[in-house]
Amino acid sequence: MGLCKRELALICFIGILALVHPSHAQNSQQDYLDVHNAARADVGVEPMTWDDNVAAYARDYASQRSGDCNMVHSNGPYGENLAMGSGDFTATDAANLWVGEKSNYDYNSNSCVGGECGHYTQVVWRNSVSLGCARVQCNNGWWFVSCNYSPQGNIIGQHPY
Repeated sequence: MGLCKRELALICFIGILALVHPSHAQNSQQDYLDVHNAARADVGVEPMTWDDNVAAYARDYASQRSGDCNMVHSNGPYGENLAMGSGDFTATDAANLWVGEKSNYDYNSNSCVGGECGHYTQVVWRNSVSLGCARVQCNNGWWFVSCNYSPQGNIIGQHPY
């Protein structure tokens, strides 16, 4: 009926791990994909897939920015969206910021009206089929999120979808 010391120690250890393990809620690959692919489905664009190589690029770039948390674009081989936030700024928060620019995009004129929309158009860019993202905490405590897209979008003169 009683537990042996070894079983009790194992149960305690598992309980401690559950308490100290950081939460990855709203920061997984699937969280990034879900927000992106919902926005793409909304305009009839095929879903993206996760690309580990693109994610490694995003992770390397985000890590470089963690010292100053400066949102300087990388000018790399992939399309890019950057975001920064304080508190528990999640991957989902960042992607929702970019998708929130939808109301500023006018398809007929293929331009932004009333605000920025380039982050949104990259999210829904038809020819961008692969996604890789990373989230790092900056030295100042804020969170830096970088999502990269392959192939890159936002080509001047072309509609995103």
